[in-house]
Amino acid sequence: MRKRKLIANSLLLLLLGTACAPKVKEGYDEVRGYTGNISISGAFALYPIVVLWSEDFKKIHPNVRFNISAGGAGKGISDVLSNMVDIGLVSRDLHPQELQRGAFPIHVAKDAVVGTINRNHPNFDILRTRGLTQKELVGIFVEGRYRLWSDIDPQLVRQPIEVYVRSDAAGAAETWAKFLGERQEGLKGVGIFGDPGLAQAVKEKPLAIGFNNINYVFDLKTKRTTDRIAVLPIDVNNNGRVDSEEDFYDNLDSLVSAVATDRYPSPPARDLTFILRSDKQTKLLQAFVRFVLDKEQQGYLLENGYVPLNEELKTQELNKL
Repeated sequence: MRKRKLIANSLLLLLLGTACAPKVKEGYDEVRGYTGNISISGAFALYPIVVLWSEDFKKIHPNVRFNISAGGAGKGISDVLSNMVDIGLVSRDLHPQELQRGAFPIHVAKDAVVGTINRNHPNFDILRTRGLTQKELVGIFVEGRYRLWSDIDPQLVRQPIEVYVRSDAAGAAETWAKFLGERQEGLKGVGIFGDPGLAQAVKEKPLAIGFNNINYVFDLKTKRTTDRIAVLPIDVNNNGRVDSEEDFYDNLDSLVSAVATDRYPSPPARDLTFILRSDKQTKLLQAFVRFVLDKEQQGYLLENGYVPLNEELKTQELNKL
């Protein structure tokens, strides 16, 4: 319960970041533990859990100061490669040019991007049992082929589809676009900044469709979707209905389980990643990464809407250090 309350509170700090503090010299001794500063920015998807990880790390090493902010995966990559921060938070695949510039990825968790609709959509029950296929989603978000809901299916209301996408360089948008065979720049719709903003836009419009990271759709306490927003099921086998093996959207636990067992497609399931510079891996940064990959910290992920790494993947990531 403590973890769920903390992760909810961390979302309230989203636009403020962690309070800035004067820099202190990095070091380590057996009595005081680590001393130093760690600055972090990037993906909205990782921001809440990173706040929790930093608080737990400080309990062991109280002389370490964190400065954490969310601004999208694109900002995280830009900030770390320009030496503005120590760790970039990324929720998409890295581009070759980013690796060439010295981006060094460490995967720390998994989650997923989900399609979203307004719970007051006039055809909510139909969409909930029918879902949309990948091809139909391409027709909405990429081709702009469907203007009215009834263009998709005559059962649906003859009203405009109100499409919302991300305006900022975002891992969620890049991942959703990759699922649709496109890049983020190819998505069509009204651009909204950030995960919270996009979720809010869908909540306010009964005819809306969008996409979000899991943690901005589900309430971590009830494990149900938050007020006025719902997950749009994907008809993976293209048979015009959501079959029992595709029906795992009612609560957070069942969706996270589907991601972990690859029943939810990847993409839009994806890795969540810390990006360091290949030429800037201090002992303090390595200690924090090892802490995040520790069994106890990975154990917090499921209850907070993420999928932990299995032992093989954890060992693989630790061996990178």
